[in-house]
Amino acid sequence: MAADTTGDFQKELVDLFVQEAHEWLQNIHVALDELQQGPAPERHAKLIGTISAGVMNLGGSAATINLGDVEHASFDAIPFVEALRDPQKALSVQGFFALCKQLGQIHTALTRATGISFEDDGNGSAAEVVYASLSPGEFLDALHGLEEKQSPGITSGRSLIRSLIEQMEGQVQAGAERLDATVIQGYLARMSEAEESFLKAIDERVPEIFKKMSALNLDGSEVSSRMVALEASLQDVAHLRSEAQQVNAGSAMMFFTGLHSLLTVVAQRRVGLAATRVESVKARLHVMGSDIRQWVEHGRAQRAAIDQLFPSSHS
Repeated sequence: MAADTTGDFQKELVDLFVQEAHEWLQNIHVALDELQQGPAPERHAKLIGTISAGVMNLGGSAATINLGDVEHASFDAIPFVEALRDPQKALSVQGFFALCKQLGQIHTALTRATGISFEDDGNGSAAEVVYASLSPGEFLDALHGLEEKQSPGITSGRSLIRSLIEQMEGQVQAGAERLDATVIQGYLARMSEAEESFLKAIDERVPEIFKKMSALNLDGSEVSSRMVALEASLQDVAHLRSEAQQVNAGSAMMFFTGLHSLLTVVAQRRVGLAATRVESVKARLHVMGSDIRQWVEHGRAQRAAIDQLFPSSHS
């Protein structure tokens, strides 16, 4: 009789844990979904807090009812959550893959320990956010095929496809069994938004810099006029350099860094530039604007091609 009572009590504890686990996992997946949309820093911190609390609650509760595998899988997820904590760092697709893979380990451990599927709650509603998925190996093969179709020499100094291939090779080597399509699509969407913002800044600020460069001639204006033009140009160039860095546009970042250094020296020494030097910089500005436009366009084309590899794109 005592054994029956103990067994019943343990079953009640497990049943209660299962209900809580479903809720914690739902909260984790909803927070992950919002996190990959690139929220504001304060919201980012709250979402990471939700995910961290969820896995810690899972691990702690599992420990109290001796579900060791669930406990270990949950606490093993904490380093992956911490890797995403800094809102100043761009969220990497590798970081999301690693955390999603570990969440999969938690799901597996929960199902084995309780005998209850954590893919569905039995009422037809998903107990987790279900994403379109495919094998990392299959996706890697598709990326290789896509890379072979790319026209050589028209890369504008970049290759999103090559970057993803390298990331997928790491996932395959790590033994990942499932690829979360929305993680990659979210990553590409954020990249697209940042690049479009960069192009908008180029279109708005480069013409202004171009016009102000004329005021930097040695004999073209008074010192006071040159200083006003320099100050405005320095701010614009610094902004464009920062934007280029955020989207990893290497050539543009180098150009704006060099231009900022040149203008800083001119401002500190309160001197003008020779007319030929001014014209040279203006010509380079014009070329850089065209190069960046081509760079962004090439990114659009590659993202569209990558997106077509996902099953949801063909439904």
